Amino acid sequence: MSQLWRKKSISAFEADMKKSELKRVLGKWSLTAIGIGAIIGGGIFVLTGTAAHYHAGPALALSFVVAGIACIFAALCYAEFAAMLPVEGSAYAYAYGTVGELFAWLIGWGLILEYGMGAMTVAVSWSGYFNKLLKLFGLVLPSYLTNDPFSAGSFAINLPAFLIVWVVTSILVKGIKEAAGANNVIVVMKVAAVLFVIFVGVFSIVPENWVPFIPEATEIVGEGGKMHSAYGWGGIFGGAAAIFFAYIGFDAVSTQAGEAINPKKDIPFAIIASLLICTVLYIAVSLVLTGMINYKDIVGDALKAPVAAAFEKAGKPWAVFIITTAATVGLISVMMVMMLGQTRIFLGMAKDGLIPKFFKAIHPTFKTPYKSTILVGFVVSCVAALTPISLLGDMTSFGTLFAFAMVCGAVWLLRIREPNLPRGFRVPALPVIAVLGICTNLFLILNLNTLAQLLATAWLGVGLVVYFIYGKNHSNLNTES
Repeated sequence: MSQLWRKKSISAFEADMKKSELKRVLGKWSLTAIGIGAIIGGGIFVLTGTAAHYHAGPALALSFVVAGIACIFAALCYAEFAAMLPVEGSAYAYAYGTVGELFAWLIGWGLILEYGMGAMTVAVSWSGYFNKLLKLFGLVLPSYLTNDPFSAGSFAINLPAFLIVWVVTSILVKGIKEAAGANNVIVVMKVAAVLFVIFVGVFSIVPENWVPFIPEATEIVGEGGKMHSAYGWGGIFGGAAAIFFAYIGFDAVSTQAGEAINPKKDIPFAIIASLLICTVLYIAVSLVLTGMINYKDIVGDALKAPVAAAFEKAGKPWAVFIITTAATVGLISVMMVMMLGQTRIFLGMAKDGLIPKFFKAIHPTFKTPYKSTILVGFVVSCVAALTPISLLGDMTSFGTLFAFAMVCGAVWLLRIREPNLPRGFRVPALPVIAVLGICTNLFLILNLNTLAQLLATAWLGVGLVVYFIYGKNHSNLNTES
């Protein structure tokens, strides 16, 4: 049992930082842009439709408030850890230095699910907007090249989703500076598009679409054709769980600590700033969307591109073109940050010996973990081409919520065990914040799709098997002992 809870020393983390081959080129605003780049994407441009239609109705704005509150608790805890342990690996590294190896492994395994499924979800979302953009120019791809086999009921492959993943993979292999530069440009476009939606869409709001603001709880046919409970307060919480993965951008900021110029100060700033900015934008867009189009009318293609569908219904085809173009370009940066975070989690775990050395191989010229980036690209592209979006989104949310709950517990435990460790940022009223963070995140897990809960739990089970067969025996700490 003592082996399962062995910890990596702070001095070992500091030694890793000094030996790091990664380039430190990211300032606080580049890091904030990475957070915004990951947060603004699938949540606004895609999942707002499914969350409104299948869960919350016009009260979708309250779902974003609930998810935002749950995120704020976790973000504060992340900020304290990031100021104390500014290394790549995010919550995995924080847990390894504070709670123990098994706990860290479980968080790392959950983060792999979070980032992998997140990138897949966004790839499918991008495909929906790309196909809509093609239709605006009179081009229509065959349905068997734009759907997954489960949704189509026959042979089909989502070819655009498959190809865009490889475009992103090539950018990430080339280098973090190039990826960050491309992300900054795209983030400016996305924020401009979101502000456009808010300030132009507000003039097309039909107040009757908000009545009743919280529809009466009822049973409806879900995405899988099965009946499920929707609307009411239960629907608000279900909507919050469904769109939660859209907030994981601030977690992605913490994975870039190895490439930050001044990580102890800039990482906490970027985490909190990106979360607050995007939460305000999310709430505003959800109010405009559900005011422009009745939640019952968000069906069919509108589920894949709800914001564009709302402007189409409002008789603004020129606005549809602007939004569709911005979403198509903007979702690329979300995918970029998801896959970037995934490879940095692998890099941290490989440095500790918990997964094979293959994942820490750094390109001699580009200074990026190129082998793991290509492998992640291969897996993400194949799954995105063959899997429906709703299941991917819920499994991403599970991994995110699980990691967030564990981080809230770990930062509290460390404050008790090591109260004198230097902390560049301290969570105010930590016991209260930590308990609220744990409870809200676990509560939202219970509101996820049942199949997603089962599959994600099975993923954690597989992770435990991998740990006891490989990770535990190959761990650097095991070798040293």
